[in-house]
Amino acid sequence: MSNQVRVRLLPSSRCLFDEPVQVKVSGLRSRQVVTMRARSTDDRDLQFSSSATYRADADGEIDLSRDPSLSGSYVGVEPMGLLWSMRADTKHKRFQKISSLSPHVVNFSVHEEDRILAEATNERFLIGDGVSRVPVKQGNIRGVLFTPPGGGPFPAVLDLYTFGGGLSEKRAALLASRGFLVLTVALYGHDDLPKNIQEIHLDYFEETIDFLKRQDKVGSKGVGVISRSKAADIALSLSVLVSGVEAVVWINGCSANTTLPLYYKRRQILPALMFDVNKVISSESGAIITKYGMHNPLEEENRATLIPIEKANSRFLFAASEDDLNWDSKAYMEEMVERLKHRGKLNFESVSYPGAGHYLEPPYGPYCPSSFHRVVGMPVRWGGEPRSHAAAEVHLWEKVQEFFRTHLSCDGAQNKSKL
Repeated sequence: MSNQVRVRLLPSSRCLFDEPVQVKVSGLRSRQVVTMRARSTDDRDLQFSSSATYRADADGEIDLSRDPSLSGSYVGVEPMGLLWSMRADTKHKRFQKISSLSPHVVNFSVHEEDRILAEATNERFLIGDGVSRVPVKQGNIRGVLFTPPGGGPFPAVLDLYTFGGGLSEKRAALLASRGFLVLTVALYGHDDLPKNIQEIHLDYFEETIDFLKRQDKVGSKGVGVISRSKAADIALSLSVLVSGVEAVVWINGCSANTTLPLYYKRRQILPALMFDVNKVISSESGAIITKYGMHNPLEEENRATLIPIEKANSRFLFAASEDDLNWDSKAYMEEMVERLKHRGKLNFESVSYPGAGHYLEPPYGPYCPSSFHRVVGMPVRWGGEPRSHAAAEVHLWEKVQEFFRTHLSCDGAQNKSKL
């Protein structure tokens, strides 16, 4: 490595996962052309990487917030492009940062041909200083509770990162680092829960909501629910049938109960909207497109699967990606908005994202074009164009926090955790 070339990460090389960093390089020759690279490993030891070509200015400096990439994983001025453009070395793999206990570590390096000139490491933490993490195994609940530092009171959020099995802590830990008391729960495939399920019982989620409301530091009178994909229709059903759900974030879900029948108080509430495997579309990548596979919930024989959200008193934030290839989430959102308007309901806001795909996550993680779908049993394309998808994640993450702060108001100051 060169003794003169230096990579700086500002304001610090340590930050939260959802925070941008400014990447600067100094000590290069005037107008020198170099390759910037980023490398990382996820919780399954999968390697992810990106690269971009830059030209230094007259002073031998590069600033990713100012200077355009000339070629590589992206082009143009993209301050966080090296992060969101990272791809797995293996096809159809999704970046998974499930545990909050260790940071997402990214190595930035500067290369001239095969020679490394400089490098720096960015530690991107999922959990801020002072946030407590407590595993929950109480009654039927299996999950993790995250509480911000300080005495509260805090708004309470239930993170339904449930469908697909297991437990994911990333979104919950980051929300807690932003001042929310958050419980993330598993539905199956975790601890002593069954490996698979054939039906969904809302009673389980009612138990989690009651648990959240009993926490000493909770100040909101009800709880918020954040959800995506199949979990989003569970969130809608909770808003209709279970008391205490004050605000719901629905991300790229359906307007009907999908895949599995829904039960509450020992009786079936909603049948399942089913999937037609004959309507999938193959692609050259080997991953299929499932967008048109779901039966139409508006057809007479399927209308019983529609969730009657017009009966709910909750506030809704609907967010849909216009290039979602998993299913037509924008059409589902538009149907719900029209239904609510027809009933004179104004308890919602909606946003759609051109060029974004199905997997909208907290920002600055690697974009996922395709990965294995557990329900379908094979790789599927999720849709989206990387740059537009990354911008949508930044906007939606701020929108979610604003929505919950507005509709989960509580007394007392709310703290914001920093590293």
